[in-house]
Amino acid sequence: MNSLQPSSITSWHAHVYFAADSREMAWTLRERIQVELAGFMEMGRFHEKPIGPHPMWSYQLALPSAHFSHVMGWLALNHGALDVFVHPNTGDALRDHRDCALWLGHSHTLNLAVFSA
Repeated sequence: MNSLQPSSITSWHAHVYFAADSREMAWTLRERIQVELAGFMEMGRFHEKPIGPHPMWSYQLALPSAHFSHVMGWLALNHGALDVFVHPNTGDALRDHRDCALWLGHSHTLNLAVFSA
């Protein structure tokens, strides 16, 4: 089996998961992220419904590989009770989401069928 190289990672996505009862907590964290991680990532939309493979409401942080350590360190220390799904972007979305993912907090079952549609 050929080893995959970290250089194949073009960027990373972190998805902060929340529900109706944690919406305010998610919004507060989002505001902190926008201030404290400005320049390290790009903030995505605030989805109050499941989108794509994500089984819960979420918002995305898109970060270049160069800022992975800083952003992940901040999220590890500050995500509170919210769960965060993190995956690399290598060009193989199914593998990136299924086999190469990281979790902060609890893991959730993704809807991987979206990648075979």
